[in-house]
Amino acid sequence: MTAPDDAAAPPPGALLSAAALGSFRLNGQFLAVAERMARPAGLTAARWQVLGAVLPEPLPVAGIARVMGITRQSVQRIADLLVAEGLAEYRPNPAHRTAKLLQPTATGHAAVQRIGPAHAELARQLLDQLGAEGFARAVAALTALSEALAAVTDAGA
Repeated sequence: MTAPDDAAAPPPGALLSAAALGSFRLNGQFLAVAERMARPAGLTAARWQVLGAVLPEPLPVAGIARVMGITRQSVQRIADLLVAEGLAEYRPNPAHRTAKLLQPTATGHAAVQRIGPAHAELARQLLDQLGAEGFARAVAALTALSEALAAVTDAGA
């Protein structure tokens, strides 16, 4: 016998559609706000994203693409632009002769640091809006959805 709550639950297809549409909208919102925050630092959202991926440690282009969930070709194009602009550099990769590591230059680090105050302010505003527990739940839900999608598809590969 089905519990009363199950009878009122939307069908799985409707839930998937709502999740996808919500994710697409959220992605667009994040990209728009990232563009606004990155512009004064002389970056675009995409350049900030790639630089941010290599701040903790240098990575090959394929590794950046995996972390970001986008194509290697997209990352390669942005990485080459960052190198041409002096915001990043390619370094030898001891683990792979041809897949060089991308790392930010001092100029690249400085550009990302200029975004810090706007990033912190947006984080504070979202925390005020959602509360600490609500913000943490939202992040946990997004993480769980991403992990579940990767588990049932090749989207995480």
